Amino acid sequence: MTNTEKTIGGHPVGLTVLFFTELWERFSYYGMRAILVLFMVSPAAQGGLGFDVAAATSLYGTYTMSVYFTSLPGGFIADRWLGARLSVLLGGLVMAAGQFALMVHSTEWFYGGLLLITLGTGLLKPNISSMVGKLYERTDPRRDSAFSIFYMGINVGAVLAPLACGYLAQSESFRQVLVSWGIEPTYSWHMAFGAAGVGMLLGLAVYVLWGRHLAHVGGRQKSAKGPDGAHAKPEPLTSGDWQRIGVICILFVFTALFWSAYEQKGASLNLFALKLVDTRIGDWAFPSSWLQSMTGFFVIGLAPLFSALWVRLGSRQPSSPAKFALGLLFIGLAYTLLVPACAMTASGKISPFWLVGLYFMEVVGEMCLSPVGLSTVTKLAPPRVLGVMLGVWFLASAAGNKLAGYFGGFFVADDPTRLMTLYGAIAAGMLTASGVLALLIPRIRRMMGDVH
Repeated sequence: MTNTEKTIGGHPVGLTVLFFTELWERFSYYGMRAILVLFMVSPAAQGGLGFDVAAATSLYGTYTMSVYFTSLPGGFIADRWLGARLSVLLGGLVMAAGQFALMVHSTEWFYGGLLLITLGTGLLKPNISSMVGKLYERTDPRRDSAFSIFYMGINVGAVLAPLACGYLAQSESFRQVLVSWGIEPTYSWHMAFGAAGVGMLLGLAVYVLWGRHLAHVGGRQKSAKGPDGAHAKPEPLTSGDWQRIGVICILFVFTALFWSAYEQKGASLNLFALKLVDTRIGDWAFPSSWLQSMTGFFVIGLAPLFSALWVRLGSRQPSSPAKFALGLLFIGLAYTLLVPACAMTASGKISPFWLVGLYFMEVVGEMCLSPVGLSTVTKLAPPRVLGVMLGVWFLASAAGNKLAGYFGGFFVADDPTRLMTLYGAIAAGMLTASGVLALLIPRIRRMMGDVH
């Protein structure tokens, strides 16, 4: 950043543009994700697809895995041809088309919409993150702070999305509105999917109208030429580069494990809230999908605190791998909390505060791992393969999401013992992973060299 560049809160204006673009893109994604499994398991008579739990959570895992898997070719396309700036725009347009395709009550359009959202997210997701990193020099101490702020934008969208789309999909009051308009009330699911598409268009509007603040980042890569005008071969990666790439790969494994637990909220915990949690306050019942807003709500509250904490600690803050170990520790403790809650379901529906407590502890872990992970990759990856390495990084989310769908298939609402086994095993796995990573920290820090 130059000394004459405008800033907001000490950060480049471009961060604000990317903040609001990502906010609405995540509104789009999380809005449809909040109701996806519920739509699939809902009987056809209620407007759903009538899938069983195992089939629905498996498709959920495959879809969310694919969303992140396409980040790898999306990063490559941006690095090689389109540039990050154009890739984000095209990806957003394809995502919006996919959301609107889900408005059609047809199995074929349903699968086609998921495919379009998958392809669009692959173009947008890694490249908008790489643009955040390119707003700063690699040694700029504000980088972790910037990614925490950016991550807060993601979660503003994550709060609003289940509230809006969950109301449209599940609320009896909105279904009565549809009846008054002469529309079948079962079409409420598709209206919710359409609202997610509108969110994506709002994000694109922000991106285009204020895109001038991003003119200096995310352009097409220019090929270097030698003295004779021929394209010069890129410099080979050094041994230090390969060691830092190795660190990304190690952290990849632990990140995948983290997301396998975290993404239960869209899979088994979504069904847990629907079937086993009391969602009534007096005579008023709220949609079970609203509980998914709690994670975003907690991130909004905690992101500024963590951002300020990392800046305040400066060189004294925990290393990146230590933060990862803390993330795994807290999510393991979160699922430990759910074990007694499962036992209580034998006596009927339980208080929503059990899930609220789990989501709070998850978010503490998330703030130690996810935004820090993005920042760490942008520091460790060689600049000429940054987009590809961010794509590789999102493969960890892909693997974690597929595992989440697989684990979610073991959900059985009427068997507390099996529920205790499911969530107890997840807790044990996360706590063990945290311990293993803690033991590896000295070796990882040596591989990172001068990156912290």
